[in-house]
Amino acid sequence: MFRIPGTALIGVLMLFMCMFPFAAGLPYLLVLLLVPIVLAVWIIRTRTDATEKGLTVRTLRSTRELPWESIKGFTITPKSTIIAVLDDDTTVPLPSVRTRHLPVLSLVSGGRIPDPSGVLDRTEEDEEDPAGSDGSDTESAKSDAGSGGGESDRSTSGTERTAE
Repeated sequence: MFRIPGTALIGVLMLFMCMFPFAAGLPYLLVLLLVPIVLAVWIIRTRTDATEKGLTVRTLRSTRELPWESIKGFTITPKSTIIAVLDDDTTVPLPSVRTRHLPVLSLVSGGRIPDPSGVLDRTEEDEEDPAGSDGSDTESAKSDAGSGGGESDRSTSGTERTAE
């Protein structure tokens, strides 16, 4: 689930507390208190849910189901927000979804939506050929620790001392 952080409600509460004295002063200004109330409902309701079946996009006034089969791809805006492009070339903005969430969407979709960042591809390669399986990384770390000089060498040699 991708949504606006709940800590945003703190700002809404502060807005409400600042507006209350003005709104309480005159009866017709009580309408101003609707602004923080609507803002709080928007924060709580707006989100994008990703499941194995598809995406559920919830906004303040509507809910829309997008099955994975109907999604052709994603468009990235200059502000790093994601827009889903459907098979009929209509677009649906995905609230609270950013470019850093694309590997998660690819994983949840079961590979129907490819991961453009390549993060998931790297993890599969790492599982097939682990870096430390032949011991070459351990040997190079010990030789680096013996060379002295850098701060990273000191932390490596300190780790070796505790391991011995």
